[in-house]
Amino acid sequence: MHNPALVECGIDAQYVRVQVPQGSVAEAFGLFAQHGFLGVNITIPHKFEALEAVHHLDPLAKQLGAVNTLVIREGGRLHGYNTDGPGFLRSVREAFGTDVRDLRVLILGAGGGAGRAVAVQCAMEGCWRLVLANRTHEKAAQVAKELRGLIPQPSPNRDISTVAWDDAHLHAELENIDLIVNATSVGMKMDDAPLLPASGLRPHHLVLDMVYRPGGRTPLVQDTLRAGGRAVDGLTLLLHQGAISFEHWFDRPAPVEVMRQGLQATVAA
Repeated sequence: MHNPALVECGIDAQYVRVQVPQGSVAEAFGLFAQHGFLGVNITIPHKFEALEAVHHLDPLAKQLGAVNTLVIREGGRLHGYNTDGPGFLRSVREAFGTDVRDLRVLILGAGGGAGRAVAVQCAMEGCWRLVLANRTHEKAAQVAKELRGLIPQPSPNRDISTVAWDDAHLHAELENIDLIVNATSVGMKMDDAPLLPASGLRPHHLVLDMVYRPGGRTPLVQDTLRAGGRAVDGLTLLLHQGAISFEHWFDRPAPVEVMRQGLQATVAA
């Protein structure tokens, strides 16, 4: 998606992949700056190491605890950002025509990584209700405890709670949820066990499944659509994360539709 965007904007640059060994992120950043790179996207497992390797850390990236976008500014100064949370907000707005702050949200896999980033963003937005689920319940409880201090004040109708990850508890919880976010890897394979009891899904449910499967919908997306709800997979999130990175690098609006076409063409191939 980035190379079509660069062509569209007339920017003489190219987006390439570079493999970096663990433990070498700071060294790699120095080499990128030395050799004229403009910016970098950072993927697993380097997001946490990148946090310590930048000169300037954006406050949101600090709050999220990870860096996935590096901007190399004049003099080789390294600026770290995180587009996971902001990309999530844009994805929900585009897919469902509403804002996270107006929704009751359930996050599956909220114990760390992308799930924690989305939970932080939801808390900062002051969503009406935030429920965290994780296979290890203690991790979800710890994240909920950390996030309560981020809820905007005054906000008497907001809360952050946890739910046990089993069919009975999730089924009961779903009645009071608008948006369901899957932040786990479950769904990449069609024979993965169901994340939620299908009988608990309702027409009012909105689902953002961070997983995407080239050539087909994830089981969670299929179950939601069969129940009459609305659902999108992780490609929407990937697109908007990338668009926000582009905007950090070049300080201009990203050509989102061109990027979308490039992404869709690659996935289709």
